[in-house]
Amino acid sequence: MAQESSPDAMIKRVTDEVLTIVRADRDIQNGNTKKAIDLVENKVLPYFNFQRMTALAVGRDWNKATPEQKKRLSDEFRTLLVRTYSNALTSYRNQTVSYKPFKGQDSDTDVIVKTEILQPGSKPVQLDYAVEKHSDGWKVYDVIVGGISLVTNYRDTFRQEVSTSGIDGLIQMLVTKNRQLESGKAADRK
Repeated sequence: MAQESSPDAMIKRVTDEVLTIVRADRDIQNGNTKKAIDLVENKVLPYFNFQRMTALAVGRDWNKATPEQKKRLSDEFRTLLVRTYSNALTSYRNQTVSYKPFKGQDSDTDVIVKTEILQPGSKPVQLDYAVEKHSDGWKVYDVIVGGISLVTNYRDTFRQEVSTSGIDGLIQMLVTKNRQLESGKAADRK
């Protein structure tokens, strides 16, 4: 893990490893969501800080949640993001990743790693990672797609749900969404 003293090296290693697996795995390419989820769980999740992602997505309402609610929110948001990422992997079709020159300093503890997804016949998609340094290495706490923050994108929906139904209502909304995604994928495999 010594090579991962820089956040850009971590992003490049994990991305390249995942894409190498996807390129070689016909099951994932053919839509096997379970295999894609297993890949995300094993190769990607160790490098994400879901508690911080969830806190940022929930915004000021995060402090209203009990420790139990915070755990449930983080778990459900993590499941939602895993399913979203897994679905993206099953739709992989020869895209490549271009890594932009990293402009951070050795002393930085919170940085943006910039990449671009190159798609045959389409415009490139900017995909950036907000990354923070932890005692056990660098962790992603936001993904910015085409200039739009993943966590900020969820914040308005989450805030509205909390104002209407409280923290427990937000948890239930995430549970319902995750069940819908799961059952939709189960129906696709039949």
